[in-house]
Amino acid sequence: MIILRSIAETRKALDEWRRQGRSIALVPTMGYLHEGHLSLVDEAKKHADRVVVSIYVNPTQFGPNEDLDKYPRDFAHDEACCQARGVDAVFYPDNAVMYCPDHSCWVTEESLSQTMCGAARPGHFRGVTTVVLKLFNITQCNVAVFGRKDAQQALIIQRMVRDLNVPVSIIVAPLVRAPDGLAMSSRNKYLSSDERQRALSISAGLKQAAALFAGGERQAAALCELVSAGITKAGGNIDYVVVMDRDTLRPLTTIDRPAVLAVAAFFGKPRLIDNVFLD
Repeated sequence: MIILRSIAETRKALDEWRRQGRSIALVPTMGYLHEGHLSLVDEAKKHADRVVVSIYVNPTQFGPNEDLDKYPRDFAHDEACCQARGVDAVFYPDNAVMYCPDHSCWVTEESLSQTMCGAARPGHFRGVTTVVLKLFNITQCNVAVFGRKDAQQALIIQRMVRDLNVPVSIIVAPLVRAPDGLAMSSRNKYLSSDERQRALSISAGLKQAAALFAGGERQAAALCELVSAGITKAGGNIDYVVVMDRDTLRPLTTIDRPAVLAVAAFFGKPRLIDNVFLD
């Protein structure tokens, strides 16, 4: 496994793979890797000959009062995880590599990013789409793999690739949960044992709502109320609980098409997101 720090050395190494006829998959991450990230590596291996993991805490997707400075970082841990999982290269740039001092060009998606995390975190998805397109241009990957926990992000990236004719196939891999049901996230590190126990109300509520849907409930309000009540009872601070059309991310009143029931809630300082698909 090779560690790449600059754009020039990354392009040189990956160009050599391409000359050998090797296809390349990219797994973009912000590091502090866990089993959810590593499942994306496993998925990437199914679709390409070489796998590159990018590790970069992108400052442009954090708001002024968010946790950029405190976001967990442990490159030695990440390097060991990638090595053990058979990653071929890690792209590990710093801010000076990724952004010129007078950087002024942005990628903005203006429909799917207006709800959910886009409404709660203004400017967040502009930072995401910009850095992801930069990573695509740097690596010129054939395939990129994202996780379904960030369902809105994955849909926005798919739209960006479609609308801007980016020659990258987007794979969305299943959401991975810890044995207790909590959706895996780097931010889980900051939950106290009590907060983590109470945060299980998110996945428990989603599971109950999915069962209610499977039993015939089609009113979005009933499912949202079920999930919200459980989180509130557990002492969580709800950002949103919504049912959205899975293709347009427009809110649904009656669930008559593929939908996503999505949650964002705080337990202590960490903001946790989770979702379940309703088919």
